[in-house]
Amino acid sequence: METIHPKIVIIGGGTGLPVLIRGLKDFPVDITAIVTVADDGGSSGRLRDELSIPPPGDIRNVLAALSHVEPVIEKMFQHRFQNGNGLSGHSLGNLILAAMTSITGDFVHAVKEMSRVLNARGKVLPAANTSVVLNAEMEDGAVVTGESKIPYYGKRIHRVFLTPEDVEPLEETIAEIQAADLIVIGPGSLYTSILPNLLVKEIGRTIVQSNAKKVYVCNVMTQAGETLQYTASDHVKALYDHLKTAFIDIILVNDEDVPDHILQLYAQELAQPVHYDIGKLETLGLQIIHDRIITYEDNVIRHDTKKVASILYSLLDTDKDVELDWW
Repeated sequence: METIHPKIVIIGGGTGLPVLIRGLKDFPVDITAIVTVADDGGSSGRLRDELSIPPPGDIRNVLAALSHVEPVIEKMFQHRFQNGNGLSGHSLGNLILAAMTSITGDFVHAVKEMSRVLNARGKVLPAANTSVVLNAEMEDGAVVTGESKIPYYGKRIHRVFLTPEDVEPLEETIAEIQAADLIVIGPGSLYTSILPNLLVKEIGRTIVQSNAKKVYVCNVMTQAGETLQYTASDHVKALYDHLKTAFIDIILVNDEDVPDHILQLYAQELAQPVHYDIGKLETLGLQIIHDRIITYEDNVIRHDTKKVASILYSLLDTDKDVELDWW
């Protein structure tokens, strides 16, 4: 006897995706995370350059979020070395994924093996089985190359694009999107975590053509160098502009005021709450879900993983939880 759960495909990267996944994995759903391979900074960037492998950092964080192991094992997997010649700055999980890639000869195979070792409650698939380079064309016409460099240029982004432009996704990734009951985009950095996935042409095309409900979990705060002074509708329009069509059904936005002392901390980074401009969102034809969906961790704003997961689960047709008898 096997139970078939509704399938959720989540697309993104950075810190937002693991936060969301930690809540969803407690629900009776089949999770597939599609994760960007455009990162070129820090430990991931070093391993990418030195070993010619896709950057493992975002993948590592999602694997940790999906893991079902003793807390000390997850803590060890996420441990980042603070010193050591050539070792400082690397996380153990990144090094393990690099080693597994060398052993298996394939990054995707390495990720699947680590999923098994960590008893991950879901699938983790890179947007491609090779590194891609993210480029940004700014409004002043300059082109900035490299995901880690884009937020520091200091000008408004006109568009982002990948090189190579014809990068191919995994067949499994496309199959998972086609089978999805719910596609969740975000949360995460709009231009450097979310769009690098959607700009893999076959991924973007398959999402647009999918009959699944498509939900955009809007960021709570703007991001200097990416979305300075962006409203919620500005985020959606950027997604539409890059895929050249409207494709989102529902947007989830925060409506809780952020305490003044936290606003002051974020103001030092030129960040402010994303205004959910309800009129413009309605003009875009979106169903709007607004709620208190944030929490605080050491004065850092995070999406409330349990609240967001509960809202997303409520959007599913849970009648699809059926039991199949195999005789």
